[in-house]
Amino acid sequence: MKSDRERIVITGIGLTSPMGNNLKEFRDGLLNNGTGITHMEIRHMGVVAAGICTFDEYKYQPKKMRKRGTRAGAISIFCANEALLDSKIHFDSVDKNRVGVYLGITEHGNVETENEIHDLYNTHNLDASFWSHHHNPRTVANNAAGEVTLNLSITGPHYTIGAACAAGNLGIIQGVQQLLLNEVDLALAGGISESTQTFGIFAAFKAQGALGHHDDPALATRPLDSNRNGIVVSEGGAVYVLERLSDAKKRNAHIYAEIIGYHSNSDASDFVLPNTQRQIECMKMAIKKAGIEEKEIDIVSMHATGTQQGDIQECIAVKEIFGEFKNVHINATKGFIGHAMGAAGALELAGNIPSFVDGYIHPCKKIENLDPQCNIPGLVNGEKISHDVKIILNNSFGMLGINSTLIIKKYQ
Repeated sequence: MKSDRERIVITGIGLTSPMGNNLKEFRDGLLNNGTGITHMEIRHMGVVAAGICTFDEYKYQPKKMRKRGTRAGAISIFCANEALLDSKIHFDSVDKNRVGVYLGITEHGNVETENEIHDLYNTHNLDASFWSHHHNPRTVANNAAGEVTLNLSITGPHYTIGAACAAGNLGIIQGVQQLLLNEVDLALAGGISESTQTFGIFAAFKAQGALGHHDDPALATRPLDSNRNGIVVSEGGAVYVLERLSDAKKRNAHIYAEIIGYHSNSDASDFVLPNTQRQIECMKMAIKKAGIEEKEIDIVSMHATGTQQGDIQECIAVKEIFGEFKNVHINATKGFIGHAMGAAGALELAGNIPSFVDGYIHPCKKIENLDPQCNIPGLVNGEKISHDVKIILNNSFGMLGINSTLIIKKYQ
């Protein structure tokens, strides 16, 4: 039996997504067939489908600081401040030496770097004296988390977790581990991405034949559908306030959920193609650490990117573990908002957390022609369903074979 100091809970959520800038807006879109995907013009690429966030970059930072920083930093600052407000913690009285910031990322600084290179060639005739002196702090690996500490005067540890598209889960896992190690008393943890502001990622996915497209942007990504043709690149972020249960109880905090299990492993088999067996092992180890049985899980939130092989391999893994259990329901989020890269896992977890209270499981975006190889028992397709949700398993997998699974439980 774990003590309250060994139990880690979520007491605040701050987010921006292509389908809303708070949990209510995001959840409403997931339950009511919304979409956050639009067409936009990208330099060197023309018109592409993308998921764009419309939050106020200056709500929590002055224009001078935003000018020095990055889009990734702006997303992080917005989400961290929103999470703290949501937690109702008296942050002014918190020992800032005991606060940690752990943010999962895919990449950052690309936006500003591409703009600088564009200006260097097209405006400044390759005169490097015009290169921004802000370049280095914008592109160092700890940038996004570091901007949060500057904004909130946090003097405890901070770093980013570079874990491709598994990063959102891993940012949260890192926060949990640091609390359990007693390195911090409060963790701001999650994942962020600025990917839609850069042409490079669109060009790379197109070169791989993995960039989703359609005349109707809402149909540009169709995970698990036979007619799917790839990924829609999105941006966004979700940051969580994590605390030990003992500390949350002391201040009578509202508790969204308890984090009860997690695991991460590596495929060690290919740069981009997923490995079903390693995904199975990742989920099984997380379930074992949580001390539960497979049949106790109510929602499996799939990574489901909308790529041909990615969807199939994950569906095989999920079906092998959960296929025989009628209580287990399967959903996915990327059909609504696209692939938010480093933010994906954290955002997708957030979208499911309200199930503990509202009693609904949000569906996959309507799958018109289900791929026979993606036909999983329990798949929630197109319409929300009513269910008493107590446990959620959240999958996030990434390039170079990084896998992560996070399990949360309704706090009672």
